[in-house]
Amino acid sequence: MNIPWGDIATYTTAGVGLVISIAAWQVAARSADEARRSADSAENVARIERERWHADQTPIFKAKLQREEGDRAQLDFQFVGPLSLQHLDRIELTIANSDDLVRTARLGGSRPQEELDAQVWGPWRFGASADGADSTGKTIDSFDLEVGRGRPFALERTRPPHWQQGDDRAQRWAEQFAGKPVRLLVRCRKDGVDPWVVPVDVEMPPPPPMVAWG
Repeated sequence: MNIPWGDIATYTTAGVGLVISIAAWQVAARSADEARRSADSAENVARIERERWHADQTPIFKAKLQREEGDRAQLDFQFVGPLSLQHLDRIELTIANSDDLVRTARLGGSRPQEELDAQVWGPWRFGASADGADSTGKTIDSFDLEVGRGRPFALERTRPPHWQQGDDRAQRWAEQFAGKPVRLLVRCRKDGVDPWVVPVDVEMPPPPPMVAWG
């Protein structure tokens, strides 16, 4: 019997080539997987560092109520740090609710949600026609600010909603928010950086001292 050594050699060479090709493909696949894992790991590290930097650079604000005279007062708003932030390109101030109640129009007999949202549920709002305040007194025109600098803003006492009834509604409204803080929601942006949203409670002046009568 004639053994086809040539064919056997050809098949053997082809088989060896196939094994080598499979091994090379496996090596390439493993290398690609390792490269992807390495890239994912590098991206995760970079993301964590960005998030850490963003948290470390959260702007610090101080706000104080001063020059209170009747139904008017002044808000002293200061951008105090961190120093490395240097400057904020856009700051938006919103007066938030002074209590933690959730007011929704889904409750029976309640007002439309637009009216509930437009009301400032707290003792003070931004003064009408001052600093670009909107009709609700909740917001003002945005502005920029350098660290270490501040701005004053006019405030006025809030009024009870128009739908509240009773001759004593103004008194009931004042009692409802007596001693409640003014809460600010500060949205701030710096070019090339994700925005921050920072809650700030306004420091209220101490009550006048009690007068002792002899």
